[in-house]
Amino acid sequence: MTARSDAYTAALDRAVAHTHAWLDSMPDRPIPPRRTADELREGLGGPLPDHPSDPADVVDLLAESIEPGLMAMPSGRFFGWVIGGTLPAALAADWLTSAWDQNTGLRFASPGTVAAEEAAGAWLLELLGLPTGADVGFVTGATMANFTGLAAGRQQVLTHAGWDLDRLGLCGAPRVRVLVGAERHETIDLALRYLGLGAPVTVAADGQGRIRLDALADALAVGEGPTIVCLQAGNVHSGAFDPIADATALAHEHGAWVHVDGAFGLWAGASPRLRHLVEGYELADSWATDAHKTLNVPYDCGIAVVARPGALHAAMAMHASYLVQSEGPGDPLDKVPELSRRARGVPVWAALRSLGRTGVAEIVERFVQHARALAEGIASIDGAEILNEVAFTQVCASFGDDERTRSVTARLLADGTAWMSGSQWHDRDVLRVSVSNWSTDSDDVAASVAAVRRAALAR
Repeated sequence: MTARSDAYTAALDRAVAHTHAWLDSMPDRPIPPRRTADELREGLGGPLPDHPSDPADVVDLLAESIEPGLMAMPSGRFFGWVIGGTLPAALAADWLTSAWDQNTGLRFASPGTVAAEEAAGAWLLELLGLPTGADVGFVTGATMANFTGLAAGRQQVLTHAGWDLDRLGLCGAPRVRVLVGAERHETIDLALRYLGLGAPVTVAADGQGRIRLDALADALAVGEGPTIVCLQAGNVHSGAFDPIADATALAHEHGAWVHVDGAFGLWAGASPRLRHLVEGYELADSWATDAHKTLNVPYDCGIAVVARPGALHAAMAMHASYLVQSEGPGDPLDKVPELSRRARGVPVWAALRSLGRTGVAEIVERFVQHARALAEGIASIDGAEILNEVAFTQVCASFGDDERTRSVTARLLADGTAWMSGSQWHDRDVLRVSVSNWSTDSDDVAASVAAVRRAALAR
């Protein structure tokens, strides 16, 4: 046993040292990577060695070769995409998750990690005010969380229509209508492709990207048959929220399943000050979010919540004679697309346990405060215009015509102080800001606004 432990010591010690060096570099590190993937292949590629290498040397080579190609995404000055940092407790829990090496598909096989995930799931339902009887599944990210919720919806609406999906498949099935807002996230369309449901029916949205209730009512009225309505908690450009309560009531009047894509915005429900943004979302049938975004746990952690466990299990569960299943609320493999997976819910448990109810609320509220401060700072720059109502964590800015906006964005990224992505919204080039990192503070905001100012004033 000692020899086996010793085999890991040197490699893990080197990994810890490189980790501390990386984290220590964040306050002053320029955001962009210094080398390209093609340049880095020289040190990482070449012929596969014929003989074994010392594990500690391998860790050193890996860290030293990759480091110049890392973007400082954990920095408090990174606002490029909706990408959170990693909370200390969540990072440490993720290390333990890898060390424990548990396949968390069965309650019988790995009761420790399953118990942590079940506790985390119960905390999430309590924190967000979602139905206590809902099932919670831990998937890879928001894309697969959307896939899972929509798969349960597909199962339910086809079963209600009298179609045996498991036996007959989709060939010959009643067409499932999926209604989506014009500004839904593209991963909804991707999940529908995965599920064989084809292109959705697009419903008009308002100027902030919120689905229009009148257009939704018209779309529901003109069609019939199995129907799913996808709503959005947090537009990726404006941060706006669909009118979830009224839209859900309309959809349910027509017998539709309601799915809420809340990749980053679902967490507004954890804040008493922001909960009005998601008013009525607890009445929906399924929800998707990504814990790496607003909750700030490591990657590989989306969360699918489904109010009807029977529909979810019918869509996802698999049984085989060699799998020892136990009594209880269902095995994790009944709730997600995977059979084998790491215990990705354990870092969620650690994040929630370390923050508590008030800590989660404070993080979400701080994101909104920083987004508003960034918007105010950018708006004070000559020629800048904020294009969205800053209701949550997103800011879109223009600097006049598209050419100038692109130039400002390019100069900002070259400066390296802060990272804000270029995008297009309403047929205009924009500088898009997403506030998602727990470590962002007022100094980061000030430094980032100053960097935008330098980029805007340069000629």
